[in-house]
Amino acid sequence: MNKSHAIAVNFSYSSVMDYIKLMKPRVMSLVVFTSFCGLMLAPGNIHPFIAFVAMLCITLGSGAAAAINMWYDRDIDAIMKRTQNRPIVIGAINPDEALAFGIVLAVISTILMALCVNLIASLLLVTTILYYILIYTVWLKRSSPQNVVIGGAAGAFPPMIGWAAVTGDVSVTSFVLFIIIFLWTPPHSWALAIYRLQDYKDCKVPMMPVINGIYYTKKLMLFYSILMFISSILPFFIGLAGIQYLIVTCILNVIFFYYSIGIFKDDAQNTKAKRLFFYSILYLFAVFLLLLMKA
Repeated sequence: MNKSHAIAVNFSYSSVMDYIKLMKPRVMSLVVFTSFCGLMLAPGNIHPFIAFVAMLCITLGSGAAAAINMWYDRDIDAIMKRTQNRPIVIGAINPDEALAFGIVLAVISTILMALCVNLIASLLLVTTILYYILIYTVWLKRSSPQNVVIGGAAGAFPPMIGWAAVTGDVSVTSFVLFIIIFLWTPPHSWALAIYRLQDYKDCKVPMMPVINGIYYTKKLMLFYSILMFISSILPFFIGLAGIQYLIVTCILNVIFFYYSIGIFKDDAQNTKAKRLFFYSILYLFAVFLLLLMKA
């Protein structure tokens, strides 16, 4: 679909709330939380003001990537029922203004991170923004069923950025935090894709269940759930968390397996896939909260 003709609406005055929605606050909240966990888990000390600036930069950077993503995807957002109320689609924000807003946020966040925190954290932040926009949004999302697998790395960088804000480097421990989110992303995203299958078919986005079928996708989700379980207990074995973390995380994974197996007997509305999607959000929040409690 030609982007210039994708949305035929009259653009009205944009409110502050419209711009907040443009930054995908629900997605941003998990990004900010995992990055905060990375910052708190990192060895060493950081001044509270510098920590605040680091978190502000990550928040702005996440919002920048989301805004540019909405600008680029405005044509398919207008087709998908799940995204038809986004600010650009309904005419609350002009596409050019959304793009400018995203670029400005990206530039400000990365420069501020470099000047006030450190260069490594800034480089990781700009890498995350560019990866999400160029690798996931522009290249993979509309061309490969592996879009959320490879593109999911963008959502896994935040705890590494938080870690680097304190230490000025990237360690094996911070990579463990990365890999937990990286392996969590496919079953999380594919659960939504199964539940919203018709949306992805309508806008011709090659999500795994669209290209390879729902049953094949469910098998992959179970496979990634096993890998995710292994990665989630690594913090115990590298000394980042204690026995309480190991026990509770195992319980969380058993529940995840229960939902992952349950979707094989899903109904016509794919309600069990929907439940897995929402539980997966709770799962990731709980795992990182447990890590944070041991900091």
